[in-house]
Amino acid sequence: MNRLAQETSPYLRQHAENPVDWFPWGNEALDLARKLDRPILLSIGYSSCHWCHVMARECFEDFEIAALMNAHFVNIKVDREERPDLDHIYQLAHAMLTGRSGGWPLTLFLSSEKTPFFGGTYFPKEAAYGLPGFKEILPRIADAYRQNRGEIEAYSARLEEALEESVQKLAPSDKALDGGPVDAALASLEKRLDPVSGGFGLAPKFPNPTLLDLCLSHPRYAQLALFTLEKMAEGGIRDQLGGGFFRYSVDDTWTIPHFEKMLYDNACLLRLYADAWVITKKPVFRDAAYGIANWTMREMQSADGGYYSSMDADSEHVEGKFYCWTREEIASILDKDEFAAASLLYGLDAQPNFEHSYHFHLASDLDAISHKLGKDAQPVLDSAKAKLFDARARRVSPERDEKILASWNALMIGAMAHAHRVFGEAAWLYSARQALVFLRTALWKTDRLLATCKDGQAKLNAYLDDYAYLLDAMLEFLQAEFSVEALDFSISVAEALLSRFEDNAEGGFYFTSHDHEALLIRQKPAEDAAIPSGNGVAAFALQRLGHLLGEPRYLESARKTLLLFREAAASHPTAHAAMLKALVEAISPPSILILQGKENKTWQEAVSERYLPHVTALAIEEGTADLPQALDKGRAEKTSAWLCTGTTCLPPIFVLSELLSALSS
Repeated sequence: MNRLAQETSPYLRQHAENPVDWFPWGNEALDLARKLDRPILLSIGYSSCHWCHVMARECFEDFEIAALMNAHFVNIKVDREERPDLDHIYQLAHAMLTGRSGGWPLTLFLSSEKTPFFGGTYFPKEAAYGLPGFKEILPRIADAYRQNRGEIEAYSARLEEALEESVQKLAPSDKALDGGPVDAALASLEKRLDPVSGGFGLAPKFPNPTLLDLCLSHPRYAQLALFTLEKMAEGGIRDQLGGGFFRYSVDDTWTIPHFEKMLYDNACLLRLYADAWVITKKPVFRDAAYGIANWTMREMQSADGGYYSSMDADSEHVEGKFYCWTREEIASILDKDEFAAASLLYGLDAQPNFEHSYHFHLASDLDAISHKLGKDAQPVLDSAKAKLFDARARRVSPERDEKILASWNALMIGAMAHAHRVFGEAAWLYSARQALVFLRTALWKTDRLLATCKDGQAKLNAYLDDYAYLLDAMLEFLQAEFSVEALDFSISVAEALLSRFEDNAEGGFYFTSHDHEALLIRQKPAEDAAIPSGNGVAAFALQRLGHLLGEPRYLESARKTLLLFREAAASHPTAHAAMLKALVEAISPPSILILQGKENKTWQEAVSERYLPHVTALAIEEGTADLPQALDKGRAEKTSAWLCTGTTCLPPIFVLSELLSALSS
């Protein structure tokens, strides 16, 4: 066992038995590199990463490679999910070094002062796939570091200057905020839409939920999102048996995925599928939402309430093995009628679609199958699915990464609360509540967040995303279940966000807190990745809370953030969808709806049957004490609604139909 055996990260622990003398990131390794005057070999990955496993088997478990690594380098292994701060910096450095986009595993060689001078992503042991072999690279880099130190130091200095310049370019715009970037983003997405299969661009195709959310909230472009969501729900990127979505599709048609399942993807998609159901009432959207929520509670929620991080792509060292079938396997499990129905549903009469086996996608719909079979196919399909699910459950399951991350938990808490409001499923709200209790108990310490928890051990300064996502989740949770305690916690999160991350001079939020360890650079990221940018979500959530409470400090912080990133969003609008979502509500303030009285829950259910992306609706129990002035509407003899937009409020409404009419207008 090496030092990684003492770590909580499942990814790091996967490498604890490597013959490599691995260190986790920290002073021990960094000090040793300086003391020995050795370069650092930095390897960044995550537990459900397929190519990380491949490189581990080919290189890090190999004694010959390990001997080279141990002889010439200080070797540091990083879990990118625990340390997104490091991953952000070194992915940017990789792009500058190579002129190519990065990914995982990320393999970089650093000077003893932490600056990269050479790198790549996956390397095989021997040269293959047009890539040099790791066995060849390691001694050459070690020799170059000894013999060409001056050149390497000069190169590293230039790279460090470029990294510094990348974070110094921002200055607040002196132009007024306008909707131009939003219009440009939506027009671009309309042009990029795949008219056959949905999604934007070519394979590999990612769900891009932040872009879909932006489209969905604009009536003219909502169909782009709905079409894509439907194609995804019909495809193999969705687990048709167990629920939930895989990370991305390797083809244009969403048929064959990369088989890892991430909590964050499913959280973002759960919100979208709930909204798609509200808009269209199409069963495929309801089924997708129920599949995500049920998978999350069944497989991803710990006994203590927190949500786990991910499911691996591999089982028994084979990608997708857990999810794929042969026709013979299926025929041995189902009776004749069930097999006939399943064959039509999953396209089993076609050729196998994944390495001589079938990965399920929806090849036909219920009506067509019923017509072909001459009877209602639903009971037969339900029976077939149940049998297949039970048979699959007896297979060797992919590994689950059981660390609990504050940011991804916040995303799922908000999604579960949001989906509960749409579908009325009490179990989903209970799930969100339990996760929130865990987060507040295990990760919220003296008005600050910790980033990760595993086996009861919480650690690491939380990042911007953790606070921003949590504040946004609290706004969703308050709409599902209002309490003054939850509101007070929301305010505490907002205050911590401002005090620990805001740049008071220029605006915007740093990714790391003011008391974080010093890294090569300190970034203010605004572009979305697989998850929305922390700056965009912070601006949106602070703006919402500011309108809710009438708190100008929150509104001003959001405004300064939008001004800081205005030019960046105008230059690359589709990369800033989360920021554009906040921009929309800076131009046209959201509405605040306060419901009180005996039937306030009934009224809230009626409101939730409508898609109202720019309304925050709170059902507050009569007689609730210690309300902020902005939410305290006094006592009413009957159920009443108070609807405000910006600084304009309608007179109180006492008839539900009048409220719904006002919301429609």
